[in-house]
Amino acid sequence: MFKLSLPNHKEDVMAYQTIYPYTNEVLKTYDNASDADLEKALAAGHDLYKKWRADGGLSERKAILHQVADLLRRDTDFYAETMTKDMGKLFTEAKGEVELCAEIADYFADKAEEFLQPQSFEPIHGEAYCLKQAVGVIFMVEPWNFPFYQIMRVFAPNFMIGNPTVLKHASICPGSAQAFENLVKEAGAPEGSFKNLFLSYDQVSKAIADPRVQGVALTGSERGGASIAAEAGANLKKSALELGGNDAFIILEDADFDLLNDTILFARLFNAGQVCTSSKRFVVVGQDNYQKFVDMVVEKFKTVKWGDPMDPETTLAPLSSAEAKKDVLAQIKLALDHGATAVYGNEPIDHPGNFVHPTVLTNISKDNPIYNTEIFGPVASIYQVDSEEEAIELANDSSYGLGGTVFSKNVDHAKAVAAKIETGMSFINSGWTSHPEIPFGGIKNSGYGRELSQLGFDAFVNEHLIFTPHS
Repeated sequence: MFKLSLPNHKEDVMAYQTIYPYTNEVLKTYDNASDADLEKALAAGHDLYKKWRADGGLSERKAILHQVADLLRRDTDFYAETMTKDMGKLFTEAKGEVELCAEIADYFADKAEEFLQPQSFEPIHGEAYCLKQAVGVIFMVEPWNFPFYQIMRVFAPNFMIGNPTVLKHASICPGSAQAFENLVKEAGAPEGSFKNLFLSYDQVSKAIADPRVQGVALTGSERGGASIAAEAGANLKKSALELGGNDAFIILEDADFDLLNDTILFARLFNAGQVCTSSKRFVVVGQDNYQKFVDMVVEKFKTVKWGDPMDPETTLAPLSSAEAKKDVLAQIKLALDHGATAVYGNEPIDHPGNFVHPTVLTNISKDNPIYNTEIFGPVASIYQVDSEEEAIELANDSSYGLGGTVFSKNVDHAKAVAAKIETGMSFINSGWTSHPEIPFGGIKNSGYGRELSQLGFDAFVNEHLIFTPHS
């Protein structure tokens, strides 16, 4: 059995605590799960899988998942505040996350019957079709930056398929993890449908190795993904990984700067820049546009107001933890020590919370260690190139391949440029986005597999061939 090695934790037995990032006050500490708790969860999940496999129950699950959406909308403020207190995101943004989760729940409840239809094949040698069937318990390891959304992306489709789910969430957002479990229970889901457990990494290894677990989904870091993938592979379990990103935002010579002006804050500073798919490398074609864009970004960053994330007037939240703040500040220093220029920001914020001043970096050379490093915070790195070909080359010169953006008034041309980028998702004339009906995922060190849409729905189904040969 592998010893899981995940980031930012020095001991296997971690403390699950809500430490409010605005004050760094410990609001609540949660007890770790026992091995008996894990066994009970896996047993309940496996029993429910067998029941669903025998009896169906799709219409009942559909009604329950719609009820999950209804409860999210009824108690939006409660769930949003829970997330804000866990990891510091703006209350207004947290409310948007709750609504997105409700949309995902409604989407998969409505589309499951269609997505589960058998797939037929050419009847050359006989009648052939695949049934889409459940496989068993799915184990998920999820991060803190979107405490509800990350869970819902895995829970909703698998619930409709008939795969029970067990969650190990990030140790800094236990309140959100427990609130999600309570939500599923209140919606009327049977025991075993979804279980949150405050597990150690040794217990994560035990869960993945257990034969009742048939798939593993992780959103997190490269290091965490490598550990989980190794554990899953050693036990012949299918895995899906959504890891980090260093997304390029390409500004072609004919880009609409008015639209850019309306996009830049969301593209980089949403969730205090703690988004895997947020734009991190801005690549500008042409010297004139480059200086114009740098000036625009600086002016937009100057309008940001940091403060209490529960205050609707606040536009920049604290980072998720004191450790996250320390890491981002160290990355800025590393970039500057190797020749980069801070044209704005990199100033201390005198507050007990985990705030990092929005910062704009330029003059980042290829030998700068930050060149191929994801900065998970409110930092924009801006590059100038002389041609479209150079922009594509720079965008692809990355170990990551999660998302990216192309800005041009010629939409068809922007699409053609996007097709040349080595990435899992490209957005035209907009920042990153996520909707239930479109797939989410990347390539390279950004992971493999897809979530959301029919592609995500099929991630953990048994495509069971039924073949009857011609006589």
